[in-house]
Amino acid sequence: MDFQQLVARELQSHVETIAQVQATLSADIQKAAEMVTQTIIGGCKILLFGNGGSAADAQHIAAEFTGRFVKERRGLPAIALTTDTSALTAIGNDYGYDRVFERQVEALARPGDLLIGITTSGNSPNVLLALAKGRAMGCQTLALTGKDGGKASQTADLNIVVPSQVTARIQEMHILIGHILCAAVDEIA
Repeated sequence: MDFQQLVARELQSHVETIAQVQATLSADIQKAAEMVTQTIIGGCKILLFGNGGSAADAQHIAAEFTGRFVKERRGLPAIALTTDTSALTAIGNDYGYDRVFERQVEALARPGDLLIGITTSGNSPNVLLALAKGRAMGCQTLALTGKDGGKASQTADLNIVVPSQVTARIQEMHILIGHILCAAVDEIA
């Protein structure tokens, strides 16, 4: 195996995806930054969730808000709904895995909060149910997706659809977008 070619190919694919995101999603990312900053200014919280790598991204972004991103500032209210194993397993056992985030949204969200659902396909049932529950409760909803955006395009107030079919590239862009949202918060906090 020629790892030099593999590395060059993967890096080039990443660069091309960033260029597509910059060309097509800058306005949507700006809208998302406004959603996040207005949530914080309004004294509300951010709830994040997803599955697998998207769960890790939800936790990573929440930690940047509650800890710090770059600027030293007060901790900000953000919760990853992917971390409480007792809640996840109890809800999954009693209600089914599709409802693991929806029940937590029902319990923890309040009108004005922002829900960020992360799903590379845009079709994860548990993410879609949580976004729908949040909208019904008066929360703002933001989806980070890829591919064709999936059903999240009908469920979220704003769906940022990374223009890629490759899960790795989509996830890389999700964390980049998450970091941009954190940078926006650093500007106002």
